[in-house]
Amino acid sequence: MGSMFRSEEVALVQLFLPTAAAYTCVSRLGELGLVEFRDLNASVSAFQRRFVVDVRRCEELEKTFTFLQEEVRRAGLVLPPPEGRLPAPPPRDLLRIQEETERLAQELRDVRGNQQALRVQLHQLQLHAAVLGQGHGPQLAAAHTYAASERTPLLQAPGGPHQDLRVNFVAGAVEPHKAPALERLLWRACRGFLIASFRELEQPLEHPVTGEPATWMTFLISYWGEQIGQKIRKITDCFHCHIFPFLEQEEACHAALQQLQQQSQELREVLGETERFLSQVLGRVQQLLPPAQAQVHKMKAVYLALNQCSVSTTHKCLIAEVWCATQDLPALQEALRDSSTEEGVSAVAHRIPSREMPPTLIRTNRFTASFQGIVDAYGVGRYQEVNPAPYTIITFPFLFAVMFGDVGHGLLMFLFALAMVLAENRPAVKTAQNEIWQTFFGGRYLLLLMGLFSVYTGFIYNECFSRASSIFPSGWSVAAMANQSGWSDAFLAQHTMLTLDPNVTGVFLGPYPFGIDPIWSLAANHLSFLNSFKMKMSVILGVVHMAFGVVLGVFNHMHFGQRHRLLLETLPELTFLLGLFGYLVFLVIYKWLRVSATNAASAPSILIHFINMFLFSHSPTNRPLYPRQEVVQAMLVVLALAMVPVLLLGTPLHLLCRHRRRLRRPTGRKEDKAGLLGLPDASVNGWGSDEEKAGGLEDEQEAELVPSEVFMHQAIHTIEFCLGCVSNTASYLRLWALSLAHAQLSEVLWAMVMRIGLGLGREVGVAAVVLVPIFAAFAVMTVAILLVMEGLSAFLHALRLHWVEFQNKFYSGTGYKLSPFTFAAADD
Repeated sequence: MGSMFRSEEVALVQLFLPTAAAYTCVSRLGELGLVEFRDLNASVSAFQRRFVVDVRRCEELEKTFTFLQEEVRRAGLVLPPPEGRLPAPPPRDLLRIQEETERLAQELRDVRGNQQALRVQLHQLQLHAAVLGQGHGPQLAAAHTYAASERTPLLQAPGGPHQDLRVNFVAGAVEPHKAPALERLLWRACRGFLIASFRELEQPLEHPVTGEPATWMTFLISYWGEQIGQKIRKITDCFHCHIFPFLEQEEACHAALQQLQQQSQELREVLGETERFLSQVLGRVQQLLPPAQAQVHKMKAVYLALNQCSVSTTHKCLIAEVWCATQDLPALQEALRDSSTEEGVSAVAHRIPSREMPPTLIRTNRFTASFQGIVDAYGVGRYQEVNPAPYTIITFPFLFAVMFGDVGHGLLMFLFALAMVLAENRPAVKTAQNEIWQTFFGGRYLLLLMGLFSVYTGFIYNECFSRASSIFPSGWSVAAMANQSGWSDAFLAQHTMLTLDPNVTGVFLGPYPFGIDPIWSLAANHLSFLNSFKMKMSVILGVVHMAFGVVLGVFNHMHFGQRHRLLLETLPELTFLLGLFGYLVFLVIYKWLRVSATNAASAPSILIHFINMFLFSHSPTNRPLYPRQEVVQAMLVVLALAMVPVLLLGTPLHLLCRHRRRLRRPTGRKEDKAGLLGLPDASVNGWGSDEEKAGGLEDEQEAELVPSEVFMHQAIHTIEFCLGCVSNTASYLRLWALSLAHAQLSEVLWAMVMRIGLGLGREVGVAAVVLVPIFAAFAVMTVAILLVMEGLSAFLHALRLHWVEFQNKFYSGTGYKLSPFTFAAADD
């Protein structure tokens, strides 16, 4: 947890890996996940690198794995996870894995092809049997008899050209949605010289490809003449109809049906054997695929990492450059030594200097990961600058709770998060694929603290589902007011609103022990009182939060060796912020302590005093809070305005003077050598603000300062800070606005739902029947509106307060993460 406050020290390490042991060494580093490889072949095409052939072989294997995985999923099976953590296989095992996988894939293709062919044959036999069994023949025979009786002449010629014509038949099956179009086209193309009968099958047949039940239309077409027959065959071919031979004799038809049923039975037996053999092949795929997939994935990752290495001039070793945390260097050296001892030559690792800014490494656990994610969403921190995440663990849930303060709502959120925390080790919870659930589950500890802090602020506001609770006796006494004022029945009948005067003896007994007195929930000026309280509380919290952010910048300046910024930036910023808005906080607290109930009517207005402070004026009707207040306020304004030119010009002038002194100082080879040897230490403390590196030259040349860029950068920073003090302080008033909105929305929901339901029935049975649906509606709206919508709104506003108002005081967020080479994803 020590690295949470600042990113760990990261060193650039050069590795010399013997060619024979390079694969083993990189594989071991992938298991540990300690280093991030730098690409030393950035100018080389991906197709020209040393291990591109091995990468392609792994990619071809991955394509085969994808085919096998789709076949397993198609069969409705699930691939089990690989047992244990499998290491990356040796390169010689790749050929064995490839042969086994290709043999299984080819066997699976053959079995699938045979199964598909058998299904198509079975489907054709079933369609043929359905066509023969539909009974089209008698109807068409009757139609032909009827047609002949009407159209045949009474006196038949003894001979002629048409005496040998006979009726022909075409039988088949077509999909139902094509049948009407087929019938119309046949009628138009053949000009009615045919008779067609279409019938739908009573029982659907299984589709040979999809396996889903599908309906078919059988048809029987009778025609005369060879030309019409050719037209019919061409049209049915265009509609992809299944054509079968038709037998006119009933005995032959029955015999054909029996033969088709026998063939179908034989095909079913063969198909069953094929499917059993297919299940055996898929079982072998389930055993082989998970470990082979994980191993090939690791092997490909190793070869991709080796492609980032350069080859030595003797071609006996590979040279790699990696980023590694300083505390992990012993583990790195031990891993290289253990991986390369079998080959007889040990790998070498040593630190090298670097002018490049190192990556940022902050180790997290399941508790701190969500808070670090909030910070990283704004921007990854610069190398070894102050990390806001440890402070966000407290400030983020607290500011959220200020806007979401309610004991009941906070308790529901706390219990929901607690359930996720208690079930976090269950596999079903961790492997859920729902994206919304994964979002909530990833921030379960954040939700836990948000709910806990909301319960705390709910006790301060004395609100539980918008209802006040009397945990302690109230500090106000109505009986004492009634006895002192002599309220009679006639007075109470005429005055519906009564006033409690704290100046009357015995009416105000003292402050409430914790939070707001519950009697305020009955007062007519309840909203005005909460407005004043929450608005002043928001300003106090905002100024303290911003001042804390400015103070955190001190640790950045001390760590990076920029002590001049303490006097030229931090001190003016604190003076400007506290001289103006810190004084406003002082006025609020001073008025709370000095003004009592006896002189509350003549209490001065803080807002008018604060306005007069900037106008250098005074109001005769607004008396001062303390003696010589106007002089103090004028001095504070002048002091704050005097800090603006210091903040604007101090740092640029100091940098220019220091740069000129460096240019006048003589340089030599000894100094250059010393500078190079000191680069590793300088790389730790040399990543300061951007204006110090503006216009810097690379390599070993002396950095050249560009005055215009330095002044421009400092001017932007000064304007942003001075105007931001005003806008950011006003931005913290969202704490007041969101808190009041949440309280009023809770009050409206209670008044419009539960209060109406409680007043509908007085009898026990009626009240029970009425309250069940009303409470269900109240619970649903509470969760949907107050917990989800209002909770999301308060979360986004708290996020903005941390990103814009707090973190921009000290946090740049211009770094990049350390992405270690690891096999963790393949193991998962």
